[in-house]
Amino acid sequence: MSAEPLLVVDDSPLILRVLTMVLRKAGYNVETATDGDEALEKARRLQPPLIFLDAMMPRKDGYEVARELRRSTDMKRQPYIIMLTALDDKVDHDRARAAGVDEVMVKPFSPTQVAERVREILERARAA
Repeated sequence: MSAEPLLVVDDSPLILRVLTMVLRKAGYNVETATDGDEALEKARRLQPPLIFLDAMMPRKDGYEVARELRRSTDMKRQPYIIMLTALDDKVDHDRARAAGVDEVMVKPFSPTQVAERVREILERARAA
């Protein structure tokens, strides 16, 4: 489906494994990172069209990573950022939006819905 890698960033090995498996099964190339510093390095190097970004991580949290990516001049294009969070409240969603996140996905999530949502986002990006 896509040769461009998607980036999945989460400090939970289970979340990384599940998302990687679902996305690869759907035909996507997937790279992973386990903390904010690694996420920034890989995002700048890989230039992914879409990033799944955990809200709470060691070193730099997802909010800080999203803010840095949005301010970065190292990005050829801005990736679509989906923040993964266990918190489902307005304050958390507002904080994510203020950091430059495009969409918030609350854990637990449906793997089928994840693959479908990624397909929709990437198709829309290709059409633009």
